[in-house]
Amino acid sequence: MQKNIPQDSVSLTRRRFLSGVGAATVTYTILAPQWAGAAETGPKIKVALLGAGGRGQWILKYFKEHGGYEIAGVFDYFEDRAKAAGDKYQVPENMRFSGLYGYRKLLEKPVDAVIIQSPPYFHPEQAADAVDAGKHVYLAKPVAVDVPGCLSIAASGQKATQKKLAFLVDFQTRAHPSYQQAIRLVHEGKIGRIVCGEANYQCSLYFASMDARFRKDPKNPEERLRAWAIDRVLSGDIITEQNIHALDVASWVLNAEPIKAYGTGGKVRPFLGDCWDHFACIFYYPEGIILSFSSKQVGKGWDDIQCRIYGTEGTLDTHYGGPVRLHCDDAYNGGTTNTIYELGVQNNVRTFYESIAKGDFSNPTVAPSVRSNLVTILGRTAAYKNTEITWAQMMKAREKWVFDTKGLKS
Repeated sequence: MQKNIPQDSVSLTRRRFLSGVGAATVTYTILAPQWAGAAETGPKIKVALLGAGGRGQWILKYFKEHGGYEIAGVFDYFEDRAKAAGDKYQVPENMRFSGLYGYRKLLEKPVDAVIIQSPPYFHPEQAADAVDAGKHVYLAKPVAVDVPGCLSIAASGQKATQKKLAFLVDFQTRAHPSYQQAIRLVHEGKIGRIVCGEANYQCSLYFASMDARFRKDPKNPEERLRAWAIDRVLSGDIITEQNIHALDVASWVLNAEPIKAYGTGGKVRPFLGDCWDHFACIFYYPEGIILSFSSKQVGKGWDDIQCRIYGTEGTLDTHYGGPVRLHCDDAYNGGTTNTIYELGVQNNVRTFYESIAKGDFSNPTVAPSVRSNLVTILGRTAAYKNTEITWAQMMKAREKWVFDTKGLKS
């Protein structure tokens, strides 16, 4: 396991989950035949990191190991994080920036692309500014925390294509061969007509260290920012920030917007943050398809990121870090996906490079990522209201979330 990611990093949720379901078999290795020499003779792409927390610093290693990138700049609100990342990747001091809008100074510098790994609330503005500045964008999920943010990302993706810029959203499942093949077979009709499905994201208690630090100084806006993963506005709540991995697979398979959703949930963990720790929703899709969803981020004893789709002729069964299979007459066994956390990033980093080098700016990951993000917001809205909400109502309301930046340095 990677040991350089702090316990309160959002990325650790899935890594700790994987250790629980397959500690004896989980390994994270560079796949040399697919990776080494991938860009030894191609142009060097100068990239800058926006958001130097645990995952931000971790993901830079894959850009460096690819061989086609030069780590040219780094930004984080917190100067200590920008310094740590800069020192680790030998970034010149004059290319390290901090504060809320320090990234804009970085965008004025001669860098070709940005890797956005900041808290989700900031993604739309940072991505829009990057595209306006003529930079390629590699964006972490979720793309936004609210409907206006999702629409902004969609617009930025379209503008990137018009400006001949690459814009990639980093979902590991969508970049994994086992998932790709399984879902292709479903779309070809191997499990017959889809009837219903379920998506679940069950995990133990996370972000306790964030909460412990935050409660020492809860009125300090900088401490709230450091504890972003337990803050509803900054993260989008767990259904958007983390559970999106399960709902994205379902959205990928069903390939449609849900008509409406009914939801409920709540909070039992004693954190100061206002994020909920469990959700339950029913999504109603066209053609009478019903998707049930549940998640928890509390307790012990069961950890899984799973999507199961039932058809008239078979079943699709997927697990992040576990088996991916089709149970039908023409069965498919994609095997286990234990290396998905690393392999998905490797594949996306390579695809991002190739898109830029080959001039492919179709940016196919943007639209489905926006849709999956909106699915989580629909479920979240229905759960908060403990009622039924339609997709049309959500899109018409366009509820905007605002983070109070008072007391933070610009």
